[in-house]
Amino acid sequence: MITFEYATVTEAINELSRRGYTIDFNLPEHVQKFESGAYSPSDFRIAGVYRYEGETDPADEAVVYALESKAGLKGLLVSGYGSAAGRGPAAILKKLRHYVP
Repeated sequence: MITFEYATVTEAINELSRRGYTIDFNLPEHVQKFESGAYSPSDFRIAGVYRYEGETDPADEAVVYALESKAGLKGLLVSGYGSAAGRGPAAILKKLRHYVP
């Protein structure tokens, strides 16, 4: 598990991208690969989770997930909380939740 802390979502994305987490798992083509079975959730793990809460606006709440596969794929999934969460992140996380160590 990655143990770094970042002050903002943008800082987390920029630093994790620099560390090789370059695939954007929020893009429709990657979501479809999880939904179709082209990506096997059992081959991925959540390497880091970074949660951010807005001081005054619940819409500012987000979670950044660093994902890694056994084959070396590394990418990020960014999701809001509750109604702010998109369909794509929810679809991926639903499949991954059973495989997180």
